[in-house]
Amino acid sequence: MPEFEKIEYRPKPVRELLLEMKNLSELMIDLAYSAALFNDKDLAEEVLKLERRIDTLAYLLDMTIMIAARDAEDAEALAGVAKVAGATDKISDAAGDIAVIVKQGIGIHPIVAEIFERVEEHIARVRIGEKSILIGKKIGRLNLAARMGVNLIAIRRGEE
Repeated sequence: MPEFEKIEYRPKPVRELLLEMKNLSELMIDLAYSAALFNDKDLAEEVLKLERRIDTLAYLLDMTIMIAARDAEDAEALAGVAKVAGATDKISDAAGDIAVIVKQGIGIHPIVAEIFERVEEHIARVRIGEKSILIGKKIGRLNLAARMGVNLIAIRRGEE
């Protein structure tokens, strides 16, 4: 039986919660497909960690919406926010399902791998060494897309 994290309410603007959920769900899609393509169980575990984060954010958003609604008119105005949050949560759940497939060793059909090999855009996971000139630099200032034709989709720093 899974353990549940105790979530303590912390006031945070709805916009910030939704934005973080949206950004994380987009990242999860990229990482889940990368995990499937490379059969990378560690990457799949990252997706599952992000899924738990989205679940926490969705819970906090629900609490924030409930506190904000003072009457039926407020509740009606906030219903759309709840629907967007629910859709984002479903996207993260789907990415999590892909990650579970990878973790269970089921893998992807060989035709899918072949299709990914034929696309112009390739995905790779890179670990930056401690003495790299990239350490401590802001992503925007690196200009990797123009210099190297590389689009960075995620950075892991510790648990973040």
